[in-house]
Amino acid sequence: MRERKIQLTLNSRPVFLVAGDNTTLLNALREHGITSLKRGCEEGECGACTVIMNGLPEKSCLILAAEAEGADILTVEGLIKDGRLHPIQQSFIDEGAIQCGYCTPGMIMTTYALLLKNPSPIEEEIKEALSGNLCRCTGYLSIVRAIKKSARIMAGRSEGGE
Repeated sequence: MRERKIQLTLNSRPVFLVAGDNTTLLNALREHGITSLKRGCEEGECGACTVIMNGLPEKSCLILAAEAEGADILTVEGLIKDGRLHPIQQSFIDEGAIQCGYCTPGMIMTTYALLLKNPSPIEEEIKEALSGNLCRCTGYLSIVRAIKKSARIMAGRSEGGE
């Protein structure tokens, strides 16, 4: 198998990944030390490997590393600024939206993409955005609460309002 160097921007830093022709972005990023990405179904069904690629949520298990040449990739690790959690991450903690934690990074990245596109989603829009992410622990109620809280915080609204 031939290996190649792939240049991309990862969490706001230029990096080179070395990957074989059939290596997925998921595997290449994990080999690069990005441990938030989880190997779930490896078929694009569970969302545990979701990253933001060029501004859109993508399941990294379905993308070859070579396809990410020149891309801008954001993972959960890139949301932390100056040692502080992103409001989405903190809201997931505050609302008890983390049980086993396996799906959490994918849920957070999907939430990030949703709130970039729609800063004030209604519950139906939240559920639609999460439709590609599976959680076997929480029943989604706490996740939806965390997303609503994140939207309020990021929009600068008070805790109580919708």
